[in-house]
Amino acid sequence: MRVLLIEDDEPLGEGVKAGLAQYGHAVDWLKDGTSALKFLKSEKFDIIILDWNLPRISGLAVLQEMRANNISTPVLLLTARDSIEDRVKGLDSGADDYLTKPFDLDELTARIRALQRRSMNNRAAPIINYREVKLDPASMTVTVKDEFVNLSRREISLLQKLLENIGNVVSRDVLTQCLYGWGDDIDSNTLEVHVHNLRKKLGINFIRTIRGVGYMVEKEDR
Repeated sequence: MRVLLIEDDEPLGEGVKAGLAQYGHAVDWLKDGTSALKFLKSEKFDIIILDWNLPRISGLAVLQEMRANNISTPVLLLTARDSIEDRVKGLDSGADDYLTKPFDLDELTARIRALQRRSMNNRAAPIINYREVKLDPASMTVTVKDEFVNLSRREISLLQKLLENIGNVVSRDVLTQCLYGWGDDIDSNTLEVHVHNLRKKLGINFIRTIRGVGYMVEKEDR
């Protein structure tokens, strides 16, 4: 999943970015609201983690301008403000969830997964099931016919993105952005290698190549 982190606190930002990467998320990190609004005009993300107290323009102002510009990406608001009034203000300004500092990384990732479930085809169940495959985003595990399959975190992220869009073609650009951040080195055939590895490890060839576009998982026959 592609995550935009907007946080000016260097130690916190580094910790969150490194922590989310361990869960297979591609995290892009910006440190002020002005830069965030600029990039959001041309870049798309699955989740935005937004600090309330930012330099130049506040996180709340960023959030309000995003919603005014019809940017509907789920937003998790981070802040040291913990009063009821502040929470209400943040949620009424367009935040989808609210987390007060200091926070635990496990809680942050759980809230991200909940936001992701709500935004992806209104999926309520925490486990993703498709044919014999089960993917648990919380534990980062995949089983086929109840047998554990050893996948890398990027292979799991790729599989999850495809399974969350069953019946729809997911473009190469979207899949690549889901796996890699702005500063990562990416070979031209990296995505093909990940798809090949998934097909081989799962032993089930349900990932279709749509030449010149991307990949898709077809809906199951009923």
